Amino acid sequence: MPARRRLSEPLGPAACEGDARKLEFIEDMTANADEVQLRVLSEILKRNAETEYLRRYGMGGSTERRIFKERVPVVAYEDLKSEIQRIADGDRSAIISAIPISEFLTSSGTSAGERKLMPTIDEELDRKQLLYSLLMPVMNLSVPGLDKGKALYFLFVKPWTTTPGGLPARPVLTSYYNSRHFRQRPADPYTDYTSPTAAILCPDAAQSMYAQMLCGLLHRLDVLRIGAVFASGLLRAIRFLRLNWRCLAEDIRAGLLSSNTIITDPLVHAAVTARLRRPDPALADFIAGECAVEDWAGILTRIWPNTKYLDVIVTGAMAQYVPTLEYYSGGLPMACTMYASSECYFGLNLRPMCRPDEVSYTIMPNMGYFEFIPLSSGIYESSTPEVSSENIPVELSEVEEGREYELVVTTYAGLYRYRVGDILRVTGFHNAAPMFRFVRRKNVLLSIESDKTDEAELQAAVDRASKLIEPCGARVVEYTSQAYTKVIPGHYVIYWELMLRNGGGMPGAKILERCCHEMEGAFNSVYRQSRVDGSIGPLEIRVVRPGTFEELMDHAILRGASINQYKAPRCVTYQPIIELLDSRVISTHFSSKLPSWTPRVMHA
Repeated sequence: MPARRRLSEPLGPAACEGDARKLEFIEDMTANADEVQLRVLSEILKRNAETEYLRRYGMGGSTERRIFKERVPVVAYEDLKSEIQRIADGDRSAIISAIPISEFLTSSGTSAGERKLMPTIDEELDRKQLLYSLLMPVMNLSVPGLDKGKALYFLFVKPWTTTPGGLPARPVLTSYYNSRHFRQRPADPYTDYTSPTAAILCPDAAQSMYAQMLCGLLHRLDVLRIGAVFASGLLRAIRFLRLNWRCLAEDIRAGLLSSNTIITDPLVHAAVTARLRRPDPALADFIAGECAVEDWAGILTRIWPNTKYLDVIVTGAMAQYVPTLEYYSGGLPMACTMYASSECYFGLNLRPMCRPDEVSYTIMPNMGYFEFIPLSSGIYESSTPEVSSENIPVELSEVEEGREYELVVTTYAGLYRYRVGDILRVTGFHNAAPMFRFVRRKNVLLSIESDKTDEAELQAAVDRASKLIEPCGARVVEYTSQAYTKVIPGHYVIYWELMLRNGGGMPGAKILERCCHEMEGAFNSVYRQSRVDGSIGPLEIRVVRPGTFEELMDHAILRGASINQYKAPRCVTYQPIIELLDSRVISTHFSSKLPSWTPRVMHA
């Protein structure tokens, strides 16, 4: 029997008539969640009935949920690579979708070291825009008056490429920001950003950041909310201000960009020049006075005093940045508003001003067809795609509060029963729609920003780098890691315990620096791109003294671990363990150069 449902409270009174219609839409969708899910699945199956994929599994034009679940398998990316590659190579037949695939969205997850390619169609932008349109009506329930000022959002595009068949392959937000929905958005007080659109669309991250920060400073008293997609992105902006406030202040003082400005893009230059207009020595002095002090506690509210909250994702791997953001913001609330991925946009946080550790997202059943694989006793922790009789996917309406599930999605763009890889916990229900807390990405070991490194990748990187120390008579006998985020940008820290053969000596600093670089070269393209664009710092190897990992085992056994089943963790987050490791470090080494990464033709 399903657990008793703890329903959330109804949404409050709307701020205006337009908001009322949006909130009514949310209530209607969530009150009739299963009926909406049946309709969505029927629409997807009916329009794609003649696709090669559905015909292969004998759907025969059926739109029945029972037949769909009996005949169409649950799949992972590897199961779809051949179909995706054909589309990427230029095959325009109805392989997975009757509507032509318009582009590929590059997932932050990887396959064979490269970004996964997620198919999409033009109309998906309409669905995404619909979900975006629901954000402010919900936010207005908690924070009134947001239409009376501006938003300082640090938004960026990434470089993208094309597949051999000519389709764009780019991150999901890069796709959205370049769409007409964003470029030609109507005037709306809730999308009044301090950043010029030209600056957001500039692919050079340094120029884009400088322009967005400068315009944010010019409008500092108008800013009511500050945000970035990820918490790590907002911290990068703070670090940029710390490194560049003198140049920014001088441009404001002069009322024009200096002759040696980094802004060379003509559209960005024109947009920023139009905002500067006149010299403002008083503002320049204020910025210099605030930024010159050593203690940057509360710097965001000191410079932008009317800010009501931060709009950033602080769930999953981003939770590690919460204390740092609290320090810089003086304790401002952090709103996580939406749950989305390259595969599909999923839902909203209907209580966006809750604490970061209480964030739950309500699935909007009109966005796609959703199923959930129950997790229990570690049954479904492997990376294999098979689904046993013990963990058959359940419907949106069948999930139970308190249980964890792996998300499976069927999309309008041609993904059928696709395992997204997100692990979610049911925290309650809004009407008939479940609310989920994001627990983690499946199998992900390390993450700083959009990167995702699993245990197999880390092991392969260590194996590759350790070959460099073999001529010295040394080898790696144990290792572990952590995502180190006490500095900006964060970086990977790898702890090595070495064994020296008779006559062997400790490898020199130059060799261990090369080991750092070699490890980085072994990681996937998402990591390497993030290193090149500066969102991840140089990898660090910390060599610990012999016997350290035996101490880790002793510590674990004292805490109740079985000596027969113990194995060294490949990633550590428990602070006492990190402190133990750091107290045994005998040398530290950083990668001294960037790994290779260049945009190129994408393959599945």
